[in-house]
Amino acid sequence: MANRWGIPKHVEEFVKNRDTKCVYCGVEFSIENSSPKDKPSWEHIVNDIRINGADNIALCCMSCNASKGSKLLEDWLKSDYCKKKEITVDSVDEVVIEALKNPR
Repeated sequence: MANRWGIPKHVEEFVKNRDTKCVYCGVEFSIENSSPKDKPSWEHIVNDIRINGADNIALCCMSCNASKGSKLLEDWLKSDYCKKKEITVDSVDEVVIEALKNPR
């Protein structure tokens, strides 16, 4: 069984428990989800919808997700958005660091 994005249920549950804040900017997710800035959204770290394991699926805030879009992770990390928010290779969550270390 998978969710509407094709993410298997066991991966979805694992990621929801692992990612309590944005894997990119670190904003804590709000239970009320009152603002897009702190609302979690599903993210394929490597933009390939066929890669649906816990090493490529993460939760990030809607702002980071909208900014990253379909850009390659390496390119997005050099963007003005990341510079402004001080998002760097060293500041992102471990799952993102591992994706950078082991490109597909």
